Amino acid sequence: MNIDLTDTTSSRINTELVKTRRALGSPATGMVLTLVIVTDEGNHYDALRAASGASKEHPSRILVVVRRPGRSPRDRAQHRLDAELRMGSDVGAGETVILRLHGELSSHAHSVVLPLLLPDAPVVVWWPDDAPDHPAEDPLGRLGQRRITDARATEDPVGALGRRAETYAPGDTDLSWTRITPWRSMLAASLDQKHSTLHSAVVEGEEYNPSSELLALWLAERLRIPVERRVSEGPGITAVRLETADGQVCLDRPDGTLAELAVPGQPDRHVALQRRSTAELIAEELRRLDPDEAYAEAVRFGVDKLAQPDPQHPTPAASATPAPAKGGGAAGAKGSSGEESGAAEGSGAADSGTADSGAGAKKASGKGGSASSEGTGRSRGAAKGASGGKKATRS
Repeated sequence: MNIDLTDTTSSRINTELVKTRRALGSPATGMVLTLVIVTDEGNHYDALRAASGASKEHPSRILVVVRRPGRSPRDRAQHRLDAELRMGSDVGAGETVILRLHGELSSHAHSVVLPLLLPDAPVVVWWPDDAPDHPAEDPLGRLGQRRITDARATEDPVGALGRRAETYAPGDTDLSWTRITPWRSMLAASLDQKHSTLHSAVVEGEEYNPSSELLALWLAERLRIPVERRVSEGPGITAVRLETADGQVCLDRPDGTLAELAVPGQPDRHVALQRRSTAELIAEELRRLDPDEAYAEAVRFGVDKLAQPDPQHPTPAASATPAPAKGGGAAGAKGSSGEESGAAEGSGAADSGTADSGAGAKKASGKGGSASSEGTGRSRGAAKGASGGKKATRS
């Protein structure tokens, strides 16, 4: 059932909702939350379709806020509220209200939405495309316990992740993080099967994909190992490779549907890792309304290192202390960087070579050896020091 209300108010919308609900024979609401969608006229259809699909799992009242400030000064000076009410089985389990705010009223959307919120029920605010720089300080964002954004829908996805890290508040999350939930679960399970020392990791994904950056940051933050970000043809994330003492753990998904998991000492096996729809992502986010601490730690880790990958010269998305971590645990030890560790090893090897050279010379002199014997001792020490330097370079 669709009902159109022109030049109306929030009070009239509430009255019409109660009247329509009784006419349909369901006076009780039975809804568990209010989902506020802030979008524009061009994108509201896809967002509403995804929210309706998620409402089958989470019955909710969906409020779609569409701002129409107007182009001319005369249109901007006017204010009008038009509403479209959708109820019944064709819109999912719940109620849908599309609010079109014209003129000056578009700057006061929170005052229109506030009377329409379900009493004593959580509120979730979702920006499907362009979100404010500080969602928690936005007037509509203040109404919600959870605030959902999508960095992939912006012009600069990696830059959007940087802004999310700078303005993070408990309750913020991003659909780019939700998209990597199956990847994180599969990688954690593969590391729990066989504990081994981890050395480094590589995340491969298409360019301008914020999910690839978040997955690289999550691995670097939890495992404290160097993580390299490489660009691939896609779609989305295509592979994650973990270098361990026993060999390489590889989760490869070249086609976006079926992945192959290779663990040292075990037969390769196929796992379902299909790319999910927006409705499934929203449904997952609505399952938990508490702050996502794992997302906060990942997005804040090494944000200054985030950069758009160069297809010709891939650059690491994040690096951390190269101290080995056991299994899938998060080693919190802090130390020097990999370059400093390699330089220290090379310096130690060179000092050892010099000491061996001196020892060889002393031994040759004590036995009455010739100058050639002393020279041989020095050359052996120098060769050993050079060998240590090469070892440091390889590390």
